[in-house]
Amino acid sequence: MSPTVFIVSDGTGITAETFAHSILSQFDQKFRLVRLPFVDSTDKAYSTAEKINEAAVHEGRRPIVFTTLVDSNSNEIVKRSNALVLDMFQTFVEPLEQELELKSSHAMGRGHQNADTDEYKNRIEAINFSLAHDDGQSDRNLNDADVILVGVSRSGKTPTSLYLAMQYGVKAANYPLIPDDFERAKLPNSLLPYRGKIFGLSIDPQRLTEIRNERRPGSKYAALENCRYEVNEAEAMMRRESIKWLSSTHKSIEEIATTILQEIRLDKPVY
Repeated sequence: MSPTVFIVSDGTGITAETFAHSILSQFDQKFRLVRLPFVDSTDKAYSTAEKINEAAVHEGRRPIVFTTLVDSNSNEIVKRSNALVLDMFQTFVEPLEQELELKSSHAMGRGHQNADTDEYKNRIEAINFSLAHDDGQSDRNLNDADVILVGVSRSGKTPTSLYLAMQYGVKAANYPLIPDDFERAKLPNSLLPYRGKIFGLSIDPQRLTEIRNERRPGSKYAALENCRYEVNEAEAMMRRESIKWLSSTHKSIEEIATTILQEIRLDKPVY
């Protein structure tokens, strides 16, 4: 049985879960993750500790617990459970308080209480922009785009665009390169004025045919020969147009987004 890992937070738990994923990925072991968000009272803390103890009894081993509880009473309740409890605030916040000679706020959900900030509003605006400009739906306001992703269908443009918008407030449009573009041997006309904002994504043809067959099995669209043609033509066009590009075949969305951020030289948010 895979070890159970509890993510306990007085907020959404998304930050703690992301951190836990990064740590647990270092181990060649599958884990069963259970996120317990909004543990914002001692009653909920007792309920959480009960769940952790039940898992320990049922599985015959101590669960692992990542916690970002701010309230010290709730935190102590969870820490008394039969588990390996990794307190992220105690690990990082207390040493920072000493180093900075500054007391932290110890406020619940501080990382997500930003609905009225410019940063939050910019992210929402970027998400709306990316959705409106997904898959070449619109060529309006492209001058406002921070980056325009191009590549063959199913090369990872949409998830990368949305990740950039959601995480970094980057206005990312994306356009598919299609056989008509290859026959004309030029970029779509609507993109020509914005060549400096374009970044390309490619993909291994074998992987592309696997992805496309999940969507349209047995079609010409998914055929390996067609995928090879489209990828070769797309890469040739990007080289010809001096467009920076990378292959998404073995890269995560996070890695792709980070490379794009480095290339377009956008500053990340300041906290």
